Amino acid sequence: MSQKQTAVSREKLNTTSTIAYAIGSSGANASFYMINNYLMLFYTDVVGLAASAISLIMLIARIWDAVNDPMMGIIEDRTHTRIGKFRPWLVVGPPFLAVFNLLTFTVFPLQGTLKVVICGICYIGAGMAYTVVQVAINGLVNRITNDSNNKMKVISIAQIANQIGQIAIAAVLMPVILYFSGGEVPNARGYFWGTLLAALVTVPMIWLAAWKCREVSVETEEPADQEKKEKKSLLQSLRLTLSNDQLVIAVATTFLSCVSIIGRFGLLSYYIIYVVGSYTLIAPVFSIMSFAQMLGNIPIPFLTGKFGKKKVFIGFNLVSIILLAVLFFVPAGADMLVIVLSAGIGFVGASGSITYSLVCDCVEYGDWKYGIRDDGLAFSMMSFGVKLASAVTGAVGVPLLMAVGYVANEAQSAGTVNAINAIVNLVPAVILFISLIPLLKYKLDPETMDKITAELVERRSKTK
Repeated sequence: MSQKQTAVSREKLNTTSTIAYAIGSSGANASFYMINNYLMLFYTDVVGLAASAISLIMLIARIWDAVNDPMMGIIEDRTHTRIGKFRPWLVVGPPFLAVFNLLTFTVFPLQGTLKVVICGICYIGAGMAYTVVQVAINGLVNRITNDSNNKMKVISIAQIANQIGQIAIAAVLMPVILYFSGGEVPNARGYFWGTLLAALVTVPMIWLAAWKCREVSVETEEPADQEKKEKKSLLQSLRLTLSNDQLVIAVATTFLSCVSIIGRFGLLSYYIIYVVGSYTLIAPVFSIMSFAQMLGNIPIPFLTGKFGKKKVFIGFNLVSIILLAVLFFVPAGADMLVIVLSAGIGFVGASGSITYSLVCDCVEYGDWKYGIRDDGLAFSMMSFGVKLASAVTGAVGVPLLMAVGYVANEAQSAGTVNAINAIVNLVPAVILFISLIPLLKYKLDPETMDKITAELVERRSKTK
């Protein structure tokens, strides 16, 4: 290893910023937890929306996201304050996210088309607020440290914090919802109060990251050059960013893997209720998966440092595919086996944290090869990919259930139960396998990133 590379590897993490970032990231992810995991159930069983109405809401939301997400990324990239590019948005965004989450889980006394329109507005508003927060929190990790391995460490610590938060939410949220619902089946009142209590906890967590994190300057241009660079139009910035082939690969893999993971989580409650046969098992399954995923993040920095991010990501996901296939054949009533297999799926699900680090590396690669460094736009593309995956699964998931004969709040036929089992386990396994195909052309291995990081550090030192 060269002297320049050794100097880069000796860079120390700021402990305060790392801890604050982990807490803020946990709050940001937890703030959208209910929408990811309970919105479909809420729409079908409480609001009473038809599958076609849900699909329309998701379609319109994603069409808007195609404009809103890159636009928000550009806006955050062009933000210049004394506290940095991304921290101001972590101050402004969380209250709006909390309000729109609450509105999304509110049942308004409306009927027909007006009910669908209001539900759509609230959901789109929540998505926009989430974009503001998520682009900022993801972009911030690229400013805490310049070293690729250190970024993986920060992301892994943040993911562990995320899982701790999700364990707490998974263990507490449904019991809280049922408590306020006043029965064994969740209702509108229970969802409203559950969302409100979640907001009161998560907003201060995100604000802590805005307060305590410190952004590292990575600009190589003089202020006048930065000003000229920022005059690019949205389309120009998007075109230049899309020229980064490695970023396109990382976003494509993220999108496809999220279709599998988010789609499964969105319908997992149906599997537990109607295939396994228990409302009360929802909390244990979600909790054990989150706890196992937290444990899975602990060895990630070591494994990626030794074998590379690409190999570890592929290996973990191949194990997940096998476990999903096995879970399909588990007979009804085998609660403990369901929990054990879910724990395994949760553990290897820690590979999701690697995708954030892949995008960080792709930003460095774009800066090194093309002179393009739009952190916010890169992470907005990832955010859009995640939300597009959520929309696709939301638009397709419920119609799939209806197509196989699902009837809300009633006992399902044997054929419907088997179909739900396949939709929740086999279909995600196939999609997860497809998500690995783009990575065959991903080339940012540890040696390449060492070279890129060292050369970028040298450029910045010369500019200073």
